[in-house]
Amino acid sequence: MRSAAVTADGDRIRWAELPGRDPVRVYVHGLGATSPAYFAATAAHPLLAGHRSLLVDLLGHGHSDRPVSFAYTLEDHADALAAALRAAEVTGAEVVAHSMGGSVAIVLAARHPDLVSRLVLVDANLDPLRPEPGAAGSSGIAAYTEEEFVTAGWREVRDRAGAHWWSTMRLAGLEALHRSAVHLVRGTAPTMRELLLQLPLPRTYLLPEADAPLPGTAELTAAGVAVRPVPDCGHNIMLDNPEAFARAVAGALAD
Repeated sequence: MRSAAVTADGDRIRWAELPGRDPVRVYVHGLGATSPAYFAATAAHPLLAGHRSLLVDLLGHGHSDRPVSFAYTLEDHADALAAALRAAEVTGAEVVAHSMGGSVAIVLAARHPDLVSRLVLVDANLDPLRPEPGAAGSSGIAAYTEEEFVTAGWREVRDRAGAHWWSTMRLAGLEALHRSAVHLVRGTAPTMRELLLQLPLPRTYLLPEADAPLPGTAELTAAGVAVRPVPDCGHNIMLDNPEAFARAVAGALAD
């Protein structure tokens, strides 16, 4: 486990690091998750092993610090991640990022282009959403005010999330979880999709085959984004079908 201070107050991002050759690979988790739990098997898969790999926990999540003073916008997450990567002497990384982590990775590539050489987005959020009371995921969390969520709403979210997601979600700071969800639902300006279309680097978008076609596929493909369905999985592709996921990531990184 390694770490770096990423804010003026000294708050630290932490990551599990596997040694190996360049290019460095950076794995970034989604909302309420943690990269070592979601990506360890992927990074160690025979098709992907051997590269220096950083399994990063975003600020407010997993093993990283959970400052209440941090705003947790997508831009803030991206800048904090950039500070950690610079401290780790990483440039030109191949970034594999899931869900909210994919949104952060898009912003990272747009704001800090020297740090990213390739993106593999895993069922990532590309568009703003509407807060929706009772919904699963970020929309449901964002439907609470921060006070409502921190006081009691998190218990309702826990019960909706189920034991598996809660096992990592419970590691996140309550303020961090709520603010991250609010800003993920709100999105960026330009939107994450618009930023992705403009990025001048190899980009692949993986999604569950059952959810295909991805809205806007034609526009993404025309801009050079490879859109690839993965069979027999839900949103957590790397956990639901680890073999197919590893093969899809390896193929994306080889293109």
